[in-house]
Amino acid sequence: MSTSEIDASVQAELNRLRESIDNIDAAVVHMLAERFKATQQVGRLKADHRLPPADPARETRQIARLRQLAQSANLDPAFAEKLLNFIIAEVIRHHERIAEEAGNGEAAGA
Repeated sequence: MSTSEIDASVQAELNRLRESIDNIDAAVVHMLAERFKATQQVGRLKADHRLPPADPARETRQIARLRQLAQSANLDPAFAEKLLNFIIAEVIRHHERIAEEAGNGEAAGA
């Protein structure tokens, strides 16, 4: 069935829902940008004080916390964990780069 064959009311509802999805996607991108601004500050603070880029204990706590939030929001906790692991890996990569730029040499050991 092509788009031209869809009932007008169905198409209108589909468009409304997709517009909502697009708005949510935009909000997610903006929230991630804000999160990464904060984690960049953390990375600079860690580099300034020669702290390792990764903090496995915090990561474990954050994953458990996010899984609980996901479950209470009726979102698959495994999906939420995968998403957070992806974000954490990117944050660590940024922290390693910041440490290397600061000349700490700590990035290789974490």
